[in-house]
Amino acid sequence: MLGPLHMIQVTRLNGSAFTLNALYIEKIESFPDTTITLTTGTKYVVLDRADDVNSRIIEFYKAVQLLSNPHIRGEENEE
Repeated sequence: MLGPLHMIQVTRLNGSAFTLNALYIEKIESFPDTTITLTTGTKYVVLDRADDVNSRIIEFYKAVQLLSNPHIRGEENEE
C-alpha cells in the first residue's frame, strides 16, 4: 500500500482537494486549465497551475531521493 509520501495534493475545479500518486503522472498540460494525465490514461483537470504541480512533483522526487542519483540528474561524473 502506498503512503502519503507517494502523493501530491491538487485541487479539483469545484475547489475540493485530492491527492494523486506522483509516480503515475505522465504529463501536465495547460489548455488553459491544467490537465494532468496519468500513465493509466486517466486525466484530471485541476485549478492548480502547471508550474505549481511541477514544483510539487520535484519536491516529491527530492523527498524520496529520486533526484539524488547523478545519472538521473544528467551528470556525467560522480563525485
